[in-house]
Amino acid sequence: MTTSSTKLATASRLIQGSAFLVFGLNGFFHFLPMPAPPPAAGAFFGALLATGYMFPLIKTTEIVTAILLLSNRFVPLALALIAPVIVNIVAFHAFLAPAGLALPLVLLATELTLAWNYRKAYSPMLRARATPAPLTNSKDDVIREARATA
Repeated sequence: MTTSSTKLATASRLIQGSAFLVFGLNGFFHFLPMPAPPPAAGAFFGALLATGYMFPLIKTTEIVTAILLLSNRFVPLALALIAPVIVNIVAFHAFLAPAGLALPLVLLATELTLAWNYRKAYSPMLRARATPAPLTNSKDDVIREARATA
């Protein structure tokens, strides 16, 4: 990676991590005032809350992902975990609350930037024909491991 692409990836990681930490925590502690949503958006939020588990699951995923991104640990895993959340945030704002679409588009841009920068981590997952790893070691592997530890 070039220096400018490394800086862009770092900035994207920190922006996305910070946003999801703040909004994830806000889902539990309600420290940011929320404007009244349009009727359809309010019904959608109501449905998420009515399940009893979906809203806390989403907010917990946001917080865990934020911690991983901000600590620069397991970044490809964090990006894979948060991708469906970002898609739903963008769709929610595009179709139900378009006034707040700017921040979701920034989050989408940071996600795509990071996914591109970490694309090598995803290449094994995107193979058309992947073969599973063997469940047990072969006899030769067991003998090599035994000799190496002796």
